[in-house]
Amino acid sequence: MKFLNTLLIDLDDTIYPTASGVWPLITVKVFQYMRDVVGIPEAEIPEKRDRLFLEHGTTMRGLNIEYGIDVHDYLRFVHGVDLSGVIKLDPELRAMLNMLPQKKWIFTNASREHANNVLGILGVADQFEGIIDVLDTEPWCKPHKQAFETALKLAGEPDPDETLFADDLEVNLNTARELGIHTLRVAAEEVESNHPVISNLRELPRFLAQNGFNYIANNR
Repeated sequence: MKFLNTLLIDLDDTIYPTASGVWPLITVKVFQYMRDVVGIPEAEIPEKRDRLFLEHGTTMRGLNIEYGIDVHDYLRFVHGVDLSGVIKLDPELRAMLNMLPQKKWIFTNASREHANNVLGILGVADQFEGIIDVLDTEPWCKPHKQAFETALKLAGEPDPDETLFADDLEVNLNTARELGIHTLRVAAEEVESNHPVISNLRELPRFLAQNGFNYIANNR
């Protein structure tokens, strides 16, 4: 029997489907910041942004390390978008989260303000114990091991073997598994993965039931 008491859930492209269109809006702002604030030539931005993301975990961290940007300014700028046209109230998601007895935390490489905005629009903010954002884990971020270790501490130091991490990125899930955390990838399209996969977070209860996960109070 496998006990599961804590859920760490990624925000963007996990709590809502990738097809919602949030990330393209944010990407436009990232490119604008790199061009207008950092001064990177527009033709160089796509390749440079990809490299920074791959080498440093987030574009923000890469820009901070290589260009000395103000991370608070960056986060305010790139998340300064109206998301009400791409995501909306999700009663089914709320009902799903409400039926799960585990403690639930958002663990994101975005800002707390962005997470609060997204969760508020979806109508699920009160379903989470709290948000662990990219500033909470500084100077690290997913997929760095140190970021996960910090996240576990902030979530009350749950046993990794009684914790599940859901994310849309394979590289983040790989680190979680190395630390003994159960992993679940959320991907709308069929993907090759070393982790179990569901197409929408709403499928989480069915996944837990099918894989023999049970809940028992943390004070057992």
